[in-house]
Amino acid sequence: MTDISALSQNPDSLMTTTDFIAIDGPAGSGKSSVSKEVARRLGFGYLDTGSAYRALAWHVLDRGADTADAEAVRVAASDFPVRLGLDPDDRTVRVGEVDVTEAIRDPRVSGAVSGVARVPEVRAQVNELFRTLVAEAPFDAVVVEGRDITTVVAPDAPVRILLTAAPEVRAARRAGELGGENADAVAAALHQRDASDSTVVDFLNAAEGVEVVDSTELDFPQTIDAVLAVIERLRGAHSG
Repeated sequence: MTDISALSQNPDSLMTTTDFIAIDGPAGSGKSSVSKEVARRLGFGYLDTGSAYRALAWHVLDRGADTADAEAVRVAASDFPVRLGLDPDDRTVRVGEVDVTEAIRDPRVSGAVSGVARVPEVRAQVNELFRTLVAEAPFDAVVVEGRDITTVVAPDAPVRILLTAAPEVRAARRAGELGGENADAVAAALHQRDASDSTVVDFLNAAEGVEVVDSTELDFPQTIDAVLAVIERLRGAHSG
């Protein structure tokens, strides 16, 4: 079990860049499903960084606090015994002895996540958790997906990918995932989330050296193939 409050604040202390495959992207870009399948195909670990923020949001709410209260978030983060599995087929998330895998997908938690992610000190702690997990992972590499993996968590990773798609395509895909909910409502929700999160990190534009995979015209298998091709090329160039 890893308590993020006990981690070093040195951002380079546990960096093992050769183990990172960093994938960023906006909401509805497919980065979670694509990253999981890529990890399965390659026999790598998979880390959904969003689940850590969701777990912390759940932890704050469970303590009876509000994630809009930055100090309450800091206090909760100082005692946050979270456990994240790296097996792409076992996405169990625990806080202490509580299995929160399903609870962190609750709409109440989803609505509270941005408040957690906006606290800079907490982001630094959580990012160090990600580095620790990768450094200690029993895999040759870990596919790490999120919002600022390519720029903040692992800016020197040999493979850095921004997975994106046109807003209307992202909205349609997310509506399908949610059981056919109204596409306009989903689009509005995605836009609102993008706008909120983009005040913290730029995940809509690729930083220098980050490869862009635009899946607007690609189906799921084609997107997988495109990402695998980038990984094969960049890992080969790195090892060479």
